[in-house]
Amino acid sequence: MPRSTSSSSAKGGPVTLAMVAARAGVSPQTVSNAINSPDMLRPETLERVRRTIDEMGYRPSRAAQTLRTGSSKLIGYGVRPAPPGSTAPVLDRFLHALTETTDEAGYRILLFASPAGGASVQGYEELLDQHDIDGFVLSDTDERGDPRQAWLAKRGVPFVGFGRMWSKRQIGDWVDVDGAHGTDAAVEHLITLGHSKIAFLGWPRGSGVGDDRAEGWQRAMRRHDLPTRGRRAQSTDDVDAARIAVKPLLDAGATAVVAASDTLALGCYYALRERGATPGRDVAVTGFDDSPIAASLSPGLTTLAQPLEAVGRECVRLLLARMSNPDAPPERILLEPSLVARDSAPAPDA
Repeated sequence: MPRSTSSSSAKGGPVTLAMVAARAGVSPQTVSNAINSPDMLRPETLERVRRTIDEMGYRPSRAAQTLRTGSSKLIGYGVRPAPPGSTAPVLDRFLHALTETTDEAGYRILLFASPAGGASVQGYEELLDQHDIDGFVLSDTDERGDPRQAWLAKRGVPFVGFGRMWSKRQIGDWVDVDGAHGTDAAVEHLITLGHSKIAFLGWPRGSGVGDDRAEGWQRAMRRHDLPTRGRRAQSTDDVDAARIAVKPLLDAGATAVVAASDTLALGCYYALRERGATPGRDVAVTGFDDSPIAASLSPGLTTLAQPLEAVGRECVRLLLARMSNPDAPPERILLEPSLVARDSAPAPDA
């Protein structure tokens, strides 16, 4: 019976393909086929080689794979710092989901620093000069004047966006979360609780994501013939700024506030407590993103959960499809968030 070893040979060196072939009693080409073209082998041979690979801890050389297939198996992702005052690390959670899915597909994520502020091709050009990158995943694609999609498309570099481009000219494949559907669902939920004076606290106009979430609130309010005039305020995605911005809505008698993010919702919590009021009991509050802080707040924050695992899977699927067929028509996918009811706007039977 073969003796199990680590990824190093008994002499201390790395386990090689030839060593695996010798242990399994097959040719080196058969081992290579088991890794790269398993359909070429008989099932019993494939099982024997794979078992030997696992027992010996053999790992194929990435450099050799790149030379053979022309693929580096590397996908680039630019990481930007979270803005000050933000409590919802959505992109951190997305990156975790993306990394898991990429790994399952046999690829690796290569992270690089992307500068704070507006979107830029800085970093992308440097990475392409220094490494063989198969493609890129982009986030923060809603910024106006984002040059990355056109720059990558011009150079024939595959990419997929987490998020829509909100300009009239759409470029490339993307996966996004339907923010309007989410805030519409939040309004419907509040109406089932008996609310009619439902306000919206969003981001400044001109943000594609923010305007989309505002549209869902407006759509649901119009559907129920509820007034929206004087029931909308805006704030940067900062807790203290939101605390100040929501005060006129509370002064006007809002009994519920739909916030465009969990960060803004937390600002509502602080504003209510300054008045001696309790979120959920005196004024209902909903957020968006289901960030880690949402469940830990007291009372727990009702919010919209983004399907980040599904977003990660779809991003990888679209990118791999684009790599294999660069001339295929672009594919765009819109996924729905789900309402997570907690005590700040409890379920009707709670």
